[in-house]
Amino acid sequence: MTTPVTRPSLERVQQQAPLRQQIYERVEELIIYGELAAGEHLVESQLARRLGVSRIPVREALQLLNRDGWVDLRPRQGAFVHSPTVEEADEVFTVRTVLEVEATRLAALHPTEVAVRGLRKIIGAGQVALEKGDDRELVRLNSEFHEGISRMAGNRILTQMTGRLDKRIRWFFAPVVRLRGAASWKEHTEMVDAIKARSRPSCGGDAEARRGDQGRLSRREGSHVIRRAMMSRV
Repeated sequence: MTTPVTRPSLERVQQQAPLRQQIYERVEELIIYGELAAGEHLVESQLARRLGVSRIPVREALQLLNRDGWVDLRPRQGAFVHSPTVEEADEVFTVRTVLEVEATRLAALHPTEVAVRGLRKIIGAGQVALEKGDDRELVRLNSEFHEGISRMAGNRILTQMTGRLDKRIRWFFAPVVRLRGAASWKEHTEMVDAIKARSRPSCGGDAEARRGDQGRLSRREGSHVIRRAMMSRV
């Protein structure tokens, strides 16, 4: 009788992200939330001390950040936080508007009560964060709301494209999130109302008007954010 060979159990390999990637993500976060300001000189030695690492992975991370448009590497001067132009911000919000209007249309074709309640819960949390003056939470909730709309749309590619814009939107939105205040969350409420209205057959004509309103709301939000964000970085 052959004795079966007992194979040793395989444990999952725990692999941390490379140090340069961890530094990349930390510096990216500092840039998004304004702790590293647009145009600020990023000195390798200072960043290394601040993050508790050596200069080599910092240099590697800065090169990656330059590749992705967060940092500018200037010959014989060093690294600087990228200063976005109005045109760059306008391009991002223009694309976001196109994607969001389509996501709202698709979401309205098959909304569920659970999904709609989830969006209204985010809006409620946003209003609480606004009262508390929690800017970082407001930015996070704004992003979560738009992500929720994309998920409701049920289009994987659209969701991926929206996700690629998310951090840029956060960057432009962070300096003005409190200034946008209640108006921003009122517009979010109107988006949810538009989805609910479009899902009812008796409201078809009105829904098309609301869809157009959504595009105007998104463009208006974008232009307002662009102007105020650029002014805050002067």
